[in-house]
Amino acid sequence: ILTYLDGVVKVEETELKPRVGFLYPILTHNISIFINATRENDSGQYMCTVNVVDDVTSTGKNVGVINLTVLVPPAVPTCQLHGDPAVGANVTLSCTSKKGKPPPIYQWQRTTPTPQFYFPPVLDQAKGTLKLNNLSMDMSGLYVCVAENRAGLVECSITLEV
Repeated sequence: ILTYLDGVVKVEETELKPRVGFLYPILTHNISIFINATRENDSGQYMCTVNVVDDVTSTGKNVGVINLTVLVPPAVPTCQLHGDPAVGANVTLSCTSKKGKPPPIYQWQRTTPTPQFYFPPVLDQAKGTLKLNNLSMDMSGLYVCVAENRAGLVECSITLEV
């Protein structure tokens, strides 16, 4: 994507062209690069090859490889109620975020009238579902789902009226 040859810096015609460059002047011997405004599709393997004129370095010692993973915060999730919220019935609350890298982990909690946290097996942190069985009136309230990964967290909520 980027070369320095005979005193000339050349950036390949890719979507990175306006966003990439050498971090320091080449003569400092530090050939670190920068990528501005990173995007998820910038993730991948990057290879640095250094060839010095008249250098007799053995093959393979002049190559460096690094894997770049661009983290993406979860998108604001959508909270939904599945089932009929009648006394004695079973319902499932779902929470899904359309994007996030790594995939978000979901946590449900009831915030009102009294805080209550949920754990497996009623909570599926990977799918974002909360199964509530044998509903009673005191299970009514505001339920908040938090979608979180290393890049951030967002939430949605739903009111359950039994």
